[in-house]
Amino acid sequence: MRGFLTITAAALLTTPAQANQPPPESDAVVAAADAFFEALRNPDKTALSKELLNEAVIFVHDRRDPENPRTMIVPAGQHLEGWLTSAPGVDEYMSYDSVLVDGTMAHVWGPYTFLVNGKTTHCGVNSMSMVKTEDGWKVGNTSFTMVSPEDCETVGASRIQLIPEQPGE
Repeated sequence: MRGFLTITAAALLTTPAQANQPPPESDAVVAAADAFFEALRNPDKTALSKELLNEAVIFVHDRRDPENPRTMIVPAGQHLEGWLTSAPGVDEYMSYDSVLVDGTMAHVWGPYTFLVNGKTTHCGVNSMSMVKTEDGWKVGNTSFTMVSPEDCETVGASRIQLIPEQPGE
């Protein structure tokens, strides 16, 4: 099993409306985000479907070619079908700079780094809308920017500490 990015208490932000929100709910949202990334790197390509609602929508804001930025809108069901045949070796790390919770709705925001077989292919900022379901917190929708590896510092992704796989994990 891989280690997760260490999250400090300062990374979990609270608004006045959330002042009475019990910390365990924020912890549950963070655990669900962790489960999403664990499923993403899982060789069992069906694992991701347990963490992402089939009805979700994914917005990809691709700025890797600054002359031709583009936004793609992908239904999660379509993404999950394609994910079944995606290449192995995918990994992603995110810094949870903001975790907001209001009842059954939550939001996780922060920079990320995306790797394939240990090499950074892009990075950006993730915006994950979380929904509390009967089965716990799930990703309801997500938007993310994509920039080239040389631009990781501009989006704050260069400060993410990647946790290498430990021997025997």
